[in-house]
Order: sequence, then C-alpha cells, then structure tokens
Amino acid sequence: MAVIDVTKHRHSVAFIVFVVLIDSVSFGIILPVLPQLIVCLGETDLSQASQTGGYLMFSYAAVQFFAAPVLGNLGDRYGRRPILLFSLLVLSIGYVLMSLAPTLTWLFVARLIAGISSSTFALSYAYITDISTPEIRAQRFGLVGAAFGGGFVLGPVLGGFLGEFGAKTPFYAAASLALINVVYGYFVLGESLRDEQRRPFDLRRANPLGAMLQIRRYPVVVGLAIAYFVYMVGHMALPSAWTYYTMEKFNWSERQIGLSLGFAGIFMIAVQAGLIRWAIPRLGAFRAGVIGMVAMAAAFCGYALSIHDWQLYPWLALASLSGFVTPAFQAIMTGQIPANAQGELQGAMSCQNSIASIIGPVMLTQLFSRFSSAEAPVYFPGIPFLAAALLTLICLAVFAFVVIRHGISGQLRN
Repeated sequence: MAVIDVTKHRHSVAFIVFVVLIDSVSFGIILPVLPQLIVCLGETDLSQASQTGGYLMFSYAAVQFFAAPVLGNLGDRYGRRPILLFSLLVLSIGYVLMSLAPTLTWLFVARLIAGISSSTFALSYAYITDISTPEIRAQRFGLVGAAFGGGFVLGPVLGGFLGEFGAKTPFYAAASLALINVVYGYFVLGESLRDEQRRPFDLRRANPLGAMLQIRRYPVVVGLAIAYFVYMVGHMALPSAWTYYTMEKFNWSERQIGLSLGFAGIFMIAVQAGLIRWAIPRLGAFRAGVIGMVAMAAAFCGYALSIHDWQLYPWLALASLSGFVTPAFQAIMTGQIPANAQGELQGAMSCQNSIASIIGPVMLTQLFSRFSSAEAPVYFPGIPFLAAALLTLICLAVFAFVVIRHGISGQLRN
C-alpha cells in the first residue's frame, strides 16, 4: 500500500486512535472477571488467585519483552501498517484461546500467544510520530492516550455486565472486538513510513538488550527511560491489584469493579483529550509531567487508606491527571532522536514496559496476597498501592533531575 499523504488525509490520526480504542476495549473487558475465572479454573481462594493473576501478567510480559523490539525494528524496515495488522491478528487469536480455556494451563498458553501482539501501542505511537510535526506530537499522543482511556471506560463496564452471564462471556466479546480491529485496519489504515526513512533490519538491534543499548547515545533519553521504567512498575498496581483489592476489602461484584474502572476512564478521557491540549502547550512537557506524577502518588495513597468504598472515587478522578505523564515523556524523548529511529525508540520503551510488567504484577500481587491472607502478619490489603506511590515519587525525582540537569525544562513549551 502506498504511503499516505498526510497533507490530504487528515483522518489518519482518527484511524490510529480507533485502533487503540478497540484494542483497549478488548483488554479492559476482561479485567472485572479475570479473578473469578482464575478462582473457578484453579479451585482456589481470592488471595491465592491474585498470585496466579500476577503470574499470568508475568507470562504475557515475558513474551512481550522479546517480541516488542523485533516488531518495532521490523516496523522501521517494512513500515508500520503490516506489523501493526499482524499484531492485531495475533491478539485476536489469543483472546479466542482464552475464551475456550478449560484449565489454567490453557489460560497461560493463551496469554503467551497474546504477548506476541505487544507492539500495538508502540507502533501506534511510532505511526503518530511519522505523521506529526514536533509541535503537535504531544497533543496527538494525548489523543492516543484518550483512546486508551475510552476503551478503559467501555471495556470494564461491558466486562462487568457481561460477567454476570458467565466468567468467559467477556472473553468471547474481546475476541470479536479484536477481529473487528484487524478488518478495520486492513481496509482503512495507510502506511505512514516513507521509503527514504526506512532502514535495514538488524537482528543485533532487534533484541531486547540491543534495542535499549541503541538509545544510550542520547543521554536525556537514557535518564528518562530509567525514570519511566520506575513509574511503570508502580503503575502496574491498578491493572494487577485493583480487582482483588476491591473484592477483598469492599466485597465488590464484577459490575461494581467495571463501573469503577469506567469512572476512572471517563476522567482519563477528559484529561487526555481535553485538558492535555491546554496543559502541554502552556505548562510545557516538564511541568505537566510533574503534576501528573504528584497526582498519581497522592491517588495511590488514597486507594490504600480508604475506609469506605465511596472514598475511592475522588482518588480515581485525581489519578486521571497521570494522563500527562506518558505524553510528557514521549514529547521530550522523541525530540531527541532522528525519524528513522523512532520505531526503535518505541520498541525499546515497550521493552522496558515489558520488564516493568514482569516485575510489577508479581511484586504487587505477592504483596497483596501476603497482607490479605489468614496468615498475614498485619492485615493491610492496600499495601500494593503504597508501594506504587513510593515508586512514583522516585520516578518524579529522577525525571526532574535529568531534565533540569540537561537544561531543557524551559525549552519544552510548544
């Protein structure tokens, strides 16, 4: 397919936003019912099920760790479109297998297959980078984040309601949405990477270590990558511990969990589709990122210390300001490297996110299990969120140090 002419095809951004939206819905739809499915298939209690849930996320992230840089580099060689469509197809196969899983072993195999689809979001960001000028990249990154937020509104709410018809029903819906995504992308998504911007595929740069080593030439990118990694480890608290925590402490149903995540998604959309378009140009990427991290740390503490379930909702609203964080990091980091290495950067970031996804869920669900079981030294199921708050503050300190040290904090207003 010919490369799109972005001066004539202004709907290119809408195409990629819709891809991310459907992908996000298919992910969010399974969150409310996953604990119930693990309890049923594993014949275990909620505390032990949380550990299995952590290992499921671990297995997905382990495959993602190796697949993401390969697919990112293939995107730099052959274009974003074919690799993105391949990722979406594999994702749909993974959900089909999850919907049919009769045992926990089958469920793990399905997650391993789905891990190959890890490049979806990374290639979406690379696609946006290809078709956007530096002045508007941050705002468009915000739109991609808003699409993810939109999926996070629809997905968990749908999952909560569908879960009342059986734990596997949302998985059938997720598989269907993923397949729709493949068909949509095949017919409407054009190629964004021009021939002169492509580079040969190099296996040495397409492995996890190689992808990360390539960015060492850019000191600002290296420092911010470290900070973002720490942030993502803590950020795993919501997807890995929220369902178990609210079931354990407040005895929530799948519907209540879905509604709470949908509420969070509404505020995420408001921030990433609306507020961020004002914040990045006026505050600059640096200040916006700081505000997002402070809000996220405060929200994590609020989750952990809430006594009544209604108290969670104001903290979920405040946490939406964390929508500033990823666009802020992306705006600074993508401005430090050339066009023909953008896919490699996104692959390296996905690789780091995979490591965070390996470490975070296992660590945080183990903490939850340890402090929510009958043998807990102190009963405190909210401890994963306190740990996440600490990690967010560490990220903030590193982020501020790197940006200020390199003297770029005042250069980041669009």
